[in-house]
Amino acid sequence: MLDQTILDYISEHAQETYDLLVELAQIPSPSNHEEKRAEFVKELLEGWGAKGVYIDEALNVVFPYDDDGEKPLVVFMAHTDVVFPDTTPLPLHVEGDRLCCPGVGDDTANLVTMLMVVKYLLKYPGKTKDLGVIFVANSGEEGLGNLKGSRKICETYGSRMKRFYSFDGGLTGITTRAVGSSRFRVSAHTIGGHSYGKFGNPNAIAGIAKVIDDIYSIKVPSGGKTTYNVGTISGGTSVNTIAQDVQMLCEYRSDDLKSMEIMEDHFRKIFKKRNTKDVSLTVELVGLRPCGALDAQAQAVQDDMLEHAAGILEEYTGKKPRTGAGSTDCNIPLSMNIPSLCYGFYNGQGAHTREEYVEISSLNTGYHVAFESILAYFE
Repeated sequence: MLDQTILDYISEHAQETYDLLVELAQIPSPSNHEEKRAEFVKELLEGWGAKGVYIDEALNVVFPYDDDGEKPLVVFMAHTDVVFPDTTPLPLHVEGDRLCCPGVGDDTANLVTMLMVVKYLLKYPGKTKDLGVIFVANSGEEGLGNLKGSRKICETYGSRMKRFYSFDGGLTGITTRAVGSSRFRVSAHTIGGHSYGKFGNPNAIAGIAKVIDDIYSIKVPSGGKTTYNVGTISGGTSVNTIAQDVQMLCEYRSDDLKSMEIMEDHFRKIFKKRNTKDVSLTVELVGLRPCGALDAQAQAVQDDMLEHAAGILEEYTGKKPRTGAGSTDCNIPLSMNIPSLCYGFYNGQGAHTREEYVEISSLNTGYHVAFESILAYFE
């Protein structure tokens, strides 16, 4: 349970935290272009008195709260990027109990809540137990960000990381397993020509359509849950032009390593089959997220983490959280056999849409969950 000093702090800083959420949510931060939010967060932390904060080459904002360079670590992170490509301020408004803004929940609300705990620890320094602590406002969680921020943190701190938390999503569930994915940009090229004068020439759109038809004819393996998708198609010139060039983005996903290997074989054979002298294909791997399984020792640690996190969520929400697999920043540490969990601090709807909102009334619950979760690693 949180002591009165912490409860008073949460209450006294609730408006400040809400105001910070409103301000940060409007700062554009598309994946791979998180510079503005990164600089904002770094300056914020330094203004609160944080020492040693740095922005790494992946655009992570890293605050080693307690790291002597040798001790084992627990990592807490929440991501700065959003799925939206906007480079101008994101539109925000309030509708009753709803704070509405693209990306306000995924993942801005969680980031701000984590930062609130950091501010508390800067004012009331806590002594860590048996693990050092690293806080990260990380980049590249969404889409073709390809988990670049999580990858960089895992590269930097490696096997010293003994526990890993990604604060993402809401108060209702905990991600314990990684959904792996492979994502491809497939380009088709043909000779093309005038739709009447060169009728009969091969058409790049028709060629890519055959690839799509083959993908949607795949019978997915039975192990775990496996999916595939063609997400975008672009190309061609005009209605009276035989298309010379077209591109698509496609992917497959699974929470089972063997199934990932089976899907890799399916996609490889399709790409090979449809790469002909009439329609040439160029295939580029643009995203790779690993899945993996923990060994018995690591699983036991994760089970302990899960029991504690689930207990906190149930205590403050009154509901037992669901658990399952997902594609999150935890994919990278899980693939390295590092016990990891992902959950969040708000209720809301519409993630990855421009109608996204968080329920303002849920934020206070999230503050309590965040403090319980993080301060458990302090005496």
